[in-house]
Amino acid sequence: MANKTASKSKKEVGFLGKTYLLAYNGAQVAGWSYILYLMGQYYTADPKPQQSLWEIVRTALIIFQNAAVLEVFHAIFGLVSSNAMVTLFQVASRVMVVCGVLIGVEGAADSQGLHFLLFAWTVTEIIRYSFYAMGILGVSIYPIVWCRYTFFIALYPIGVTGELLCLWAASQLVGASKQWTLTFPNSWNATFNYQYFLVIVMALYVPLFPQMYLHMFGQRKKVLGGGASKKNN
Repeated sequence: MANKTASKSKKEVGFLGKTYLLAYNGAQVAGWSYILYLMGQYYTADPKPQQSLWEIVRTALIIFQNAAVLEVFHAIFGLVSSNAMVTLFQVASRVMVVCGVLIGVEGAADSQGLHFLLFAWTVTEIIRYSFYAMGILGVSIYPIVWCRYTFFIALYPIGVTGELLCLWAASQLVGASKQWTLTFPNSWNATFNYQYFLVIVMALYVPLFPQMYLHMFGQRKKVLGGGASKKNN
């Protein structure tokens, strides 16, 4: 009886969870598609827009990228099968770039890295969230599955390159302006150098990127190489 009750409770939570996740993933597909649309307008406009690419996508990017923080809680509360720590690292790196670099350091968004990371992020996220929504609906569209486990081969390095370029640009600007840098003497009796912090963040890509990249290759082999696993990654 206890097992039946637990199973019923799990089923009810599953229904509510799936409804929420479907809405979340659908909103993310729409949001990232809108960002891609804005990028298309920027690159094809004639004459060239007076606003920079960052000024055009800023609001939408802040909303939809930072909304990904919810995915850490999705993993923690078991709404998805993803590893919470892996999800945290993935989300934290992007939130750091958006909030700590593009928003936080004036002029960092002028880096060419912005163009690289926006292209990689938008295409990746449209495919990824479409894949997740498809899984929630219980359908399988092979082109989406194939794109999900193939496009990352090029997009992941492109996105990481863009992120590192923006981080580097920010570190140079902070080094000159001493922004968010605390030196002695001060009432806090502490010191903090934001330029060093950005350098440390860049250094973390060295051990973390290969792990995440190889993880995706492992998932690709399982899904496209004959494996049955199609878990939400």
